[in-house]
Order: sequence, then structure tokens, then C-alpha cells
Amino acid sequence: MTLEETREFFSQDKYATEATGIVIDEIGDNYSKVSLQIKAHHKAAGDHVMGGVFYTIADFSFAVATNTPEHLTVTTNGNISYYSQPKDDKLIAECRCMKEGRRFCFYESTITDGLGNKVAKVSFNGAHL
Repeated sequence: MTLEETREFFSQDKYATEATGIVIDEIGDNYSKVSLQIKAHHKAAGDHVMGGVFYTIADFSFAVATNTPEHLTVTTNGNISYYSQPKDDKLIAECRCMKEGRRFCFYESTITDGLGNKVAKVSFNGAHL
């Protein structure tokens, strides 16, 4: 699929694309890069980005890296490690394949801010449907 076809396919993911505002920036074989402009509704009462926002952008990067209309994958496990809060108003998640199997797959999504600082990492296991 092309980048535009991928964006069209994932436009149906209303939570990630509309409610959260995540944008698909790049795709490749078993790879994706997505981003998010941090807004007030992404923040907790303490004025820091909610943990669920980090997980959501990582989960969406995993979905984009592993799914096509012909080949669907679901998350079976996701483990997140938080490093720090972003130093600017952008989050970027890059998801890469660690191991691809016939039935199961293993990916890692690294989340950085717009300045390149690592803010979180998520390891995903998935099952191909």
C-alpha cells in the first residue's frame, strides 16, 4: 500500500486519527512512523502528557506497521516503559519489527519528542488473524 492508501485505510480508526489527532508520516515493510501535536486535551491535571497518550501513539504505530486490508494483526501484549516527559509539543512513534513469524510477531515502538529525546518505549506481541 502507498502512504495515501494507508492513510485512507486507517482513517477508519476514529480514536487514533480524529479524537487523538495522530498522523501517519511514513510507512515501510514492517515499519511505521506516526506523530501527534500535543494539545491541552492530551494533558493531565498536573499539566503533563497522560500516560495513555504515549500508549495510544505507540499502539497506533504498531497497527500501521502490521496491518493491511488483506493481513490483520491484533495486539496480544504491550509493555510500556516511560523515560521522561516530552520537552516540546510533539510526539513521534517509530515502530519496527523485531521478529516476524507465521502466526505471531514482535515489534518495538520508540517514542520521542520533536527534539529527538526518547520519552517512552513499548514492546508489542501480536497475533496474525
